[in-house]
Amino acid sequence: MKYLVLAYGREEDWKKLTKGEQDKLLAQDEVLKARGSLVAAVEQQPVTVRAWDGTPDVTRGPIAETPAPLAGFGVIEAADLDEAIALVKDTPCARAGGAVELRPIMAINDPG
Repeated sequence: MKYLVLAYGREEDWKKLTKGEQDKLLAQDEVLKARGSLVAAVEQQPVTVRAWDGTPDVTRGPIAETPAPLAGFGVIEAADLDEAIALVKDTPCARAGGAVELRPIMAINDPG
């Protein structure tokens, strides 16, 4: 099963960690990358597009305000939700005052 990983975290919380703590948490991102998972950070300049009548209505900013902004995303493969949780529990946002949201992906443009 593939999971969309949405990582939320504030830069201020990240900067509170020591360099050693940061390196340890970033190592888990490397574990995910080595498994073939997609791991990416995002800029904090989102644009929301709605085109309900066919004409794009563009709003600067996220669709929802959250206590911690979206900091990154990924796509991981895991046997089940328990394995997915185990894979992300030690990632930077999960440990540094943020949160990680997991969403099962029902269909993806991926052969096989």
